[in-house]
Order: sequence, then structure tokens, then C-alpha cells
Amino acid sequence: MTTYTAPLKDMQFLLHDVLAVSGRDIPGYGDLDAGFTAAVLEEAGKLASDVLEPLNAVGDREGCVLENGVVRTPKGFKAAFDAMKAGGWTALDCDPDYGGQGLPYVMATAVGEMFVSANMAFNMYQGLTHGAYSAIHTHGSAEQKATYLPKMVSCDWTGTMNLTEPHCGTDLGLMRTKAEPQTDGSYKITGTKIFISAGEHDMAENIIHLVLAKAPGGGEGTKGISLFIVPKFLVNADGSLGARNGVAVGKVEEKMGIHGNATCVMNYDGATGYLLGDLHKGMRAMFTMMNEARLGVGLQGYAVAEAAYQNSLGYAKDRLQGRDVTGAQNTKGPADPLIVHPDIRRNLMDQKSFVEGARAFTFWAASMIDQSVRSGDEAAEGLVSLLIPVLKGFQTDRGFEMAVQAQQIWGGHGYIEDNGVSQFVRDARIAQIYEGANGVQALDLVGRKLSTDGGKHVMAFFALIKGFIKENEADARMQPYLDPLKAASKDVQAAAMFFMNTAMKNPNAALAGSYDFMTMMGHTCLGLMWAKIAKAAFAGLDGGDDADFLNAKLATGRYYMVRQLPATAMHLARIESGADPVMALSAEAF
Repeated sequence: MTTYTAPLKDMQFLLHDVLAVSGRDIPGYGDLDAGFTAAVLEEAGKLASDVLEPLNAVGDREGCVLENGVVRTPKGFKAAFDAMKAGGWTALDCDPDYGGQGLPYVMATAVGEMFVSANMAFNMYQGLTHGAYSAIHTHGSAEQKATYLPKMVSCDWTGTMNLTEPHCGTDLGLMRTKAEPQTDGSYKITGTKIFISAGEHDMAENIIHLVLAKAPGGGEGTKGISLFIVPKFLVNADGSLGARNGVAVGKVEEKMGIHGNATCVMNYDGATGYLLGDLHKGMRAMFTMMNEARLGVGLQGYAVAEAAYQNSLGYAKDRLQGRDVTGAQNTKGPADPLIVHPDIRRNLMDQKSFVEGARAFTFWAASMIDQSVRSGDEAAEGLVSLLIPVLKGFQTDRGFEMAVQAQQIWGGHGYIEDNGVSQFVRDARIAQIYEGANGVQALDLVGRKLSTDGGKHVMAFFALIKGFIKENEADARMQPYLDPLKAASKDVQAAAMFFMNTAMKNPNAALAGSYDFMTMMGHTCLGLMWAKIAKAAFAGLDGGDDADFLNAKLATGRYYMVRQLPATAMHLARIESGADPVMALSAEAF
């Protein structure tokens, strides 16, 4: 079976050597000294390894079962959920006014990675709750916050987001769920929502659904959509639970992966709902949490890949197969371990360089969210908003690929369910689809984000890379990292210029290249991260720090620079081919 060990040393290195969090001028960051962060991460790692990871296979095997209107979660899930609540892990970065601990989001990100690596399906129950908490915290009235947030922070009550309907996913303007106003100020919600993660389960007293619906007078399309709080059980004036609301689970979906999470069809039959935020402004309220939500899914991409990598690495070191072509290494055994073979090394280096680079990218993005939210930094908000579709789309695409590569190292044994490696592949797949499928992320990036504020934010991204290169080019040791980064940045700029010159005349030319652009941006972001990691590693070596750890970082970074980053040139060539190769066939010709 599989195992998981939290990568605490790498996390500490990123927080303190690469990001230098305790020295950042962001409220709350001054408290993040190395001793404090180590204590938090170590305890979270124990929970992940000792409690959550052993339940990963249990959840995959048992799944969730609908019985008499109640969803039964897999054996051990409720006890683990209680342990997570008791440790205060659900409240880590929540508002202290509602029982939260108030830590920066970057700390919740690091902890969240460990929980996802250990058990992605389980972590979704509290992860979805955090998203609903954020929406209510930002847009709720004082009464709504007082009523719902303390219980959601503690996860005594969990939360969901209800967007998708059977006939519409991304195109929410086609929504049919209705909200009829009542004389007491509430609304009656009627309709069906599908693919609702954690829509029903047996681990919380109440479930607070946030539901998008159309109220009268809003007009057509997304402009007419409002957001409503629809609790499973109505809440009395004294905070106690009242009558069961008119919402019920119609079905638990049978899925390819994340079996331990209840993905539900939810039926609303005149359920009592309360307007959250402004009438007909539901999309604005929903998008409040989008940066965090999509970062969370991008994190899932590399966090599952981390667990898969750990298990493929262990197998590559233990499994005896063939002999090293340069001479036997395991002279006392019948064969050498898999890890001696160059193609296995290539596979492992692909995984390692992606996971560690993606971790750095995600932590950096989380710190920009902190800078935006805690310091009111509009430049940080603009930059992270630009990069979020890249982080979500690229990291989940590559994360799935790395889970497949980890399975490949196991050969036929990776295809056998008993060994547990196939679960990583099946679980990782959904991250490419939900929270906006990756094709939509690419369209959002090229069709909307590039031109936001007159292109100011993408220009800031290019300036950031140029500034980093200029700042470090005097150090000859940095050239193997800076030169490939410069070339990749030029490729991205050339692609952006192509879009600018052709989009007005032929918008399909931009849209046909959007996926390639998102991917080349992802490679460039990881290239920037590896250059930043190299700078920190050289500084550590100069200071006499752990040479083995730091030299491994430098070698892994060099691998990414020469084996992965040059892909930007290929993606540029695809983009510059325009729309003709993509659109050449008529629909009837397929």
C-alpha cells in the first residue's frame, strides 16, 4: 500500500530562504519565524501521515453511500474529521472574530498541501467549507456572519457551492434554478444542481449551501443571477437548529476518482434561502473566492503528484530489474534497482522538478494573495489574478501527467488496484475539470486576463522577470538558470504580441493558441521559481548550510531549465501557426 511523508524541509526552505516570509512587510508575516512555522507544519504533517493517509485507500475502496436520504462517508472519516476540527486545522487562516486563528493564507496553503497529498477526497469537505466561509465573510450581512461563520470556521457546519445544473456548466447564463421572493425577505429556491462536492454527508450537524439562482427582474444571462444561503436545517434565532429545509440529495455520483467525497445531485423544492450580497450580483459574490478556490485546485494538481512521486521513488529504489549498462551496482543481488536506469531517472526528474517548482509557484501566489488582502496591494492582486488560470490549468495538467508517470515506474503493478498507485491517477484527473475546466482557464487567460487594465499586469510579469535577471546576472553561477528563463520570457512576449496583432482581425487565431499560451506561461513561471530557488541555494551554500540538500536543488533546477523550459519554443510555433490548422475541417468533416 501507499505511504506519505510531509516534505517539511522543502516547505521551510521555500518559506524562509526563497520567500523570506518573516521579513515581508505584510501584516501577520512578522510572526512567521522559522520555529513557529516548523511547529505548525510538523503537527500538520503528523495528522496527514498518521490519520489521513491511511484512510485514503479506505475512501477509494468504500466510497460514499446514500441511505434513506443521508450519505454515509467511508469508515474512519468522521473520526478523522473530528480530529481535524479538534486540532483547529479548519480555522487556520479564518477571521479571529469568528473563532479563526488568523494566520496568513500562505500557511493554510502549506498545510492544505499536506492534507491533499495524504487524502484529497477527505480534505475537500473542509476545503469547500472554507470557500463558502470566504463568500459569506466578504458579502454577508453582520447577522449572516454571526449566524453562520463561527460554526463554519469550526466545521461543526460545513459548506458547499452550487453552480452547475444538468443542462449547463460553464455557461451559467442558461441556469434554470429559480428564487421567488417572500414577504419576510427570504426566497423560495427551486431547481436541481449537480456535481456538488460534499453536498450531503454524516460528519457535520448542518450543511450550508450557497446556491446560484435567478430571481425575478434580473434579465437574461449571468446578469440576472443572485447568490443565496440555503441551509440544510434552518437556523433559529438563538442559533439552534430548526426544521429541515426543502433541500435533499437525489443521487451520489459514481466517479472515476475521489470516491471518498460525496459528489451529489441536489434537489431544491421551495427551499428557504437568504440573499447573500446584492440582488442580481451573484456572480460578483461567487468570484470573490475564485482566486483562492482555483489556487486550491492548482495545489491539488501538484499535491497528488507529490504523493505519487514519493511512492514511485520508493519503488524505483527497491524494485530489482536489469543491470546498469555501465556496470552492476547491486553486485550481491540478481539485478540492480530500477533507479540506476537513465529512463527511470528521467521519469523521476520530471516528477521531482515539476512538484518542487509547482510548490514554489503556489506558495509565491499565496503570498501575493496575502499581500493583496492584508496590505491592500492592488498590483499584487492584479498579478496573482493574471497568474491564477495558469497555476490552476498548468499545474493540474502536469500534475495528472506526473501521476501517470509515477504509475509507469510501477509497470504492470501500477495498474493493479491492490498497490494503490492507480488511485493517484484517478484522483488527479478531476482537478483538470472542476473549478473551470482547463480549456476555460486558457480562454480566461487570453481572452480576458491579458487585456485587463490595458495589459498592465502581464507587462508587470515580464518586468518582474527582466528585473530578476538583471539583478542576478553578475553572478556567473546563475547563468544556467537565467539564460533559459530569458529565452522563455521572450517566447511568451512574442506570443502575446502575436495575439495583439491578430486578435482583432481574427479572434480565432488567439483562441486557437490559448491553451498553448497557458502552458508556456506555466513553464515560464516554474522557470522563474527555479531561478529564485537557485539564488537561495547559492546563498545557503555560501553560508555553510546543508550542501546535500542545496546541491540537489541546483541539479533539479538545471534539469528543468534544459529539459522542460525549452518547450516554450514549441508552444510559440503552434501559436504562430494561427487558427487555420485548427479550424480547417468543417464540423461535418469530423
